[in-house]
Amino acid sequence: MIDFLVDVLRLCAWLALLIVLLLPLERFWAVRRQKFFRKAFGTDLVYYFINGLAPRFLMMIPMTLLALAVHRLSPLAYYSWIAGLPVWARIAAAMVVGEVGAYWGHRWSHEIPLLWRFHAIHHSAEEMDWLVSSRAHPVDKIFMRVCGLVPMYALGLAQPLGDTVDLVPAIVTVVGNAWGFFIHTNVRWRLGWFEWLIASPAFHHWHHTNDSPEVLNKNYAPMLPWVDWCFGTFYLPVIFPGSMALTR
Repeated sequence: MIDFLVDVLRLCAWLALLIVLLLPLERFWAVRRQKFFRKAFGTDLVYYFINGLAPRFLMMIPMTLLALAVHRLSPLAYYSWIAGLPVWARIAAAMVVGEVGAYWGHRWSHEIPLLWRFHAIHHSAEEMDWLVSSRAHPVDKIFMRVCGLVPMYALGLAQPLGDTVDLVPAIVTVVGNAWGFFIHTNVRWRLGWFEWLIASPAFHHWHHTNDSPEVLNKNYAPMLPWVDWCFGTFYLPVIFPGSMALTR
């Protein structure tokens, strides 16, 4: 019970921090004017707490099984070599391989009907802001997260077993979650050539549009747009997307 209350307080603290950091950006650099308590704000707030609490418990079994499998199948020499790399190198490599895994998890969620039933909730938002990042079915959240973590464990970039928190997947997860809120913001910022390297709100907002067939099912990568370029799904014109609707 105490752990649950601590998790709730942690989520409340993160929520307050996100509001302090992102709300001013949306007030001064908004793509479109909308109220803070816009349509379905309460629904997305409920999703924020559900998805902040549920995945932690529901992922214990699949991630434990994955860790045990990697521990048994990975050659000891290879795993020891990876474990001996500097932490920054492991984090950088984990960012890339985790991004590729997350890309395909996201793409499959659009292309496989069963997965789309869960993922469609995220695309049901009629108004776009930072909190839309939380609008997702827990199954969708867990599937995406597992797809990103599997390559890290399979390549030995995350410790399969250990008595302490593994900083590599922890840092990658925290950074990914934080960036997920940013790319959903109702902010018109453009990052120039840097948008080829790191996802911007414009990059991800195109993923949420249905303006024409050519923009459907583009920009799956959560942080690294060049991953989309590698797999032929990159789309980022100069203009900012103007409409938001369910995509398929």
